Amino acid sequence: MKSKILTLCMIVLLLNSCKDQPENDVKNKDLETEMKEKPMSLNGTWELKGFYNYKDNVVVDSFSNHTIARQVKMYSDHKVMWCKLLKTDSIEFFGYGSYSYDEGSLTEVLDFGSAFMNEVIKEQQEFKFQLKLQPDSFQQIELDEDGNRIYSENYVRVE
Repeated sequence: MKSKILTLCMIVLLLNSCKDQPENDVKNKDLETEMKEKPMSLNGTWELKGFYNYKDNVVVDSFSNHTIARQVKMYSDHKVMWCKLLKTDSIEFFGYGSYSYDEGSLTEVLDFGSAFMNEVIKEQQEFKFQLKLQPDSFQQIELDEDGNRIYSENYVRVE
């Protein structure tokens, strides 16, 4: 009798230990694996949501982009293109070129753009920024000649 009870308990324990993992555990492990396999990347479409102004490398002011304009940036493996819709004006505003980035810095080299941007590109073709990249957002921060932060454009991933 004791051996039957012991055998029955062993079978119950064995069946219980073979039970599937809870769905949440599987989803969490899949998400962790996906994040480990997928390094953060600028590839995709981003929308400008706002700006920060800095003084002595500290944010002193922030404001939303929705009252001024709408701006979208698209990054492929090596190319960048951005366009801006100014709500108060119908002037076209865009730029296209190549880019590179690494831990903490972003460099865009524009080939051409809208009439206004082509005038800027004649004077300065390369734009360097400090980069703070997160999975679904990034900040490109303009620095002065001494390396101090001036302002940032803050983007969120659209796609």
